[in-house]
Amino acid sequence: MTDKKLIAVVGATGSQGGGLVRAILVDPDATYAVRAVTRNAQSRSAKALAAAGAEVVEADLDDETSLRKAFDGAHGAFVVTNYWVERTPAEEAARTRGQMEYEQAENAARAAKDAGVAHVVWSTLEDTRPHFGDTDRVPSLDGGRYKVPHFDAKGEANELFTKYGVPTTNLQTTFYFDSLKQGMGPARDADGKLILTLPMADQPLSGIASEDIGRTALGIFKRGAELIGKTVSIAGDHLTGTEYAAALTEALGEQVTYQPYTWDEYRALGFPLAVEIANMFQFYAEDSARFTGDRDLNLVRELNPDLQSFTTWLNLHKDALKSAAN
Repeated sequence: MTDKKLIAVVGATGSQGGGLVRAILVDPDATYAVRAVTRNAQSRSAKALAAAGAEVVEADLDDETSLRKAFDGAHGAFVVTNYWVERTPAEEAARTRGQMEYEQAENAARAAKDAGVAHVVWSTLEDTRPHFGDTDRVPSLDGGRYKVPHFDAKGEANELFTKYGVPTTNLQTTFYFDSLKQGMGPARDADGKLILTLPMADQPLSGIASEDIGRTALGIFKRGAELIGKTVSIAGDHLTGTEYAAALTEALGEQVTYQPYTWDEYRALGFPLAVEIANMFQFYAEDSARFTGDRDLNLVRELNPDLQSFTTWLNLHKDALKSAAN
């Protein structure tokens, strides 16, 4: 037993939740104990967290009763939904991914309220619909409800934590640097040259190391009541595509040229979710001044002194990027 306040972390084996669990476990202040909440306590990742000192429990965002049990006795809870989770054709037919996220957020909000959680950090994103308005200049998705479902459903769900009276900090994230290792990084063209094609036009894109989301969430929990009812928007750097390419050139030791797709070109690529990702980048670019302006790097660094810039992150991951590009 411990007298430390307990933080329950949903999605503990994912990038955001896992980052928070690890941050709590290595925190030199040893402020909190951590309960890692996962759908499968027998997974390799869950067992590793248990071996590192986390309490591991099973719960599912689609099962409010299991969440209520997972939150029992917790001072704080970190809530993140996984839009990208693998789903069966039957699950896809039963409800859209946006509906899934919204319903899961409502389950978490009710469970946190019933459990008496004193502070929830809700990992969210902006709702893009006020920016795009009612026009059809970008396609509507998710049955016509959303423009960028993995943004809009989270942004819409913010109201649920208010509706149920849950003391909440909204933690607005952004593009992961890690995505550059997962298909969005530089690739070779027909001449063998490395090309970065992020469809950002000439506008800056806020990015963050996924591990820093959890570390920043820990800083929010430490601030406590000061940040309840507030929105904290985070990033590790704000760079244009040309600046990303220059940093990649330096790290990889080979010229990387920025040649962005247009949004329509990206939508036409035809892979699953191509339209949604193109809509996302169009939002990032068109609303860049507001989006980057809301993400005060100095504030984020106060909450997370180890915040990684893109250059810092590159130095740790350049070998993986080289492999992905070849």
